[in-house]
Amino acid sequence: MAIIGEIIKRAIKVNGLISKDPSPVEAQHEVLLAMLEKAKNTAFGRHYHFEGILSSEDPVRAFQHAVPIFDYDKLYAEWWHYLEVGHENVTWPGGQNYFAMSSGTTSNSKAIPVTDDMLDAIKKAGIQQILSLKNFDLPADFFEKDIMMLGSSTELKERKGFLAGEISGISAANLPLWFRKFYKPGKKIAASKDWDERVAKIAKSAHKWDVGSMSGMPSWSELLLKEIVRLNKVDTIHDLWPNLQVYTTGGVAFGPYKKSFEKLFARPVTYIDTYLASEGYLATQKRPDTDAMALIVDNGIFFEFVPFVERNMDESGAVRQDAEVLALDEVEEGVEYVLLISTVSGAWRYMIGDTIIVKDKVRAEIIISGRTKHFLNVVGEQLSVHQMNTAIQKMQDKFHVQIKEFVVSTVQRDGKKINQWYIGAEQECPTGELRKFLDEELQESNKNFKVARNQALDGLELRVIPTHYFHQWSEQHKKMGGQAKIPRVMNQEDFEAFEEYISKL
Repeated sequence: MAIIGEIIKRAIKVNGLISKDPSPVEAQHEVLLAMLEKAKNTAFGRHYHFEGILSSEDPVRAFQHAVPIFDYDKLYAEWWHYLEVGHENVTWPGGQNYFAMSSGTTSNSKAIPVTDDMLDAIKKAGIQQILSLKNFDLPADFFEKDIMMLGSSTELKERKGFLAGEISGISAANLPLWFRKFYKPGKKIAASKDWDERVAKIAKSAHKWDVGSMSGMPSWSELLLKEIVRLNKVDTIHDLWPNLQVYTTGGVAFGPYKKSFEKLFARPVTYIDTYLASEGYLATQKRPDTDAMALIVDNGIFFEFVPFVERNMDESGAVRQDAEVLALDEVEEGVEYVLLISTVSGAWRYMIGDTIIVKDKVRAEIIISGRTKHFLNVVGEQLSVHQMNTAIQKMQDKFHVQIKEFVVSTVQRDGKKINQWYIGAEQECPTGELRKFLDEELQESNKNFKVARNQALDGLELRVIPTHYFHQWSEQHKKMGGQAKIPRVMNQEDFEAFEEYISKL
């Protein structure tokens, strides 16, 4: 009997019963007050009169009235650039040792301050995820197995006197001592800077480990699992890791990857979705009977919600200063919102660049629907990534094809506006039928796209390419592994560069 595992499992269950999930609305109110109180004597807090906000009758409304909406570029230009030259007490008390380098696309390059308070918040969010495992009916011995965390390199780079890397690498470099016993691939391998080198070392050592759970971006996790299976000459990953029972995903929609993952498994695996961004650990799936994630409402992040409609957005995809902004108690289920966050790293009313849909207001559960700048609206088509993912999923089901990557742009060719798609698949595909299905599905699900197709949009074109072309393009742009995401939507200039690269393969 797995005695230690049984003790851990019972401890998790007891802790879960004792520390029940807080009321999301009340927790959010307390988080904001605590953050305002702690930051009131920073330069930012003095400038925006946090002291007065705290003494107002409605601190949430006073906060929204006093503090403007920021994106990265605005916050960096006005405040965060002081941090890089060593100033402290700028937007959060004290200073910080780390900057999280974002591989996102809302700005060309982002360096997000990571304070000690944020590192503590990420650890606490991880504990919340562990405690929620009581809901997934896992056997006791699961809690004695190794945990494979496929993140970016833990070998952080020196940057202007600070240490910089992706948030997954910074978090792994600061794991608590008790967790390091279970952590794989271990400190030495995780420090490998080169993605291919790290994968090769993991695949070579994989037979030594008894992995019970794995986490990582699905695209890079799949590549790793395939390499482990290939190198060790086995049929499935369960031939090496018979106790692998949980895969924790995040970063992008998992649906397009599910069928190809299942080919690598010999038995069912529990999938758990998470939302770890460069700015913090925002949400985690806490129960098995949903695909939604619960916002981490009581742990150093205050959330606001902007209805994702044209009147609230400017031409660059940023939230307007006069946009309608809602608190958690004001949102509606099934509605798409742009997410604003305020954090214990000193981000205030910060547009993280993601759009979400509220699935369960009482539980504060959401799904990620896309990116504000991955929203295609060149000729009024108003296509969100969520709608694109849904259409691609239906295409996979109808034609029995696996489509794990795609990119789209509306481009002008020979005087015509064309909705051009590239999709990644390994098998022969009926391209004409796929194109027709995709065009009809998007028109049926999105009335704006239908209007655009009948007026300004002259056609939809689709090309099928091998999936590894996307990965080669990503490698060429130094975005392999870690939290790197392949963009779903590109502007015409970037799309033409992508096409030129693909044409040479």
